Amino acid sequence: MAKYSEEFKLKLVTEYLDGHLGYKSLAKKYNLPSKTPLQDWVRAYKTQGIEGIKRREINKAYSVQFKLDTILFML
Repeated sequence: MAKYSEEFKLKLVTEYLDGHLGYKSLAKKYNLPSKTPLQDWVRAYKTQGIEGIKRREINKAYSVQFKLDTILFML
């Protein structure tokens, strides 16, 4: 499970982009350990839009059967 939800990230990003508070103030307001995660979310949002702050599935685990089927297919 992600440490921060997509809704939470979007809320902070939009609050930052509205210009009311800076990185450090927002991080303190929402009890983030530092301003770095917020900076990363804003950068990702600016370059990729909402997709930039969505969770991505990483390190997907494949079943043994799937691996065997793939090997047999390649032979």
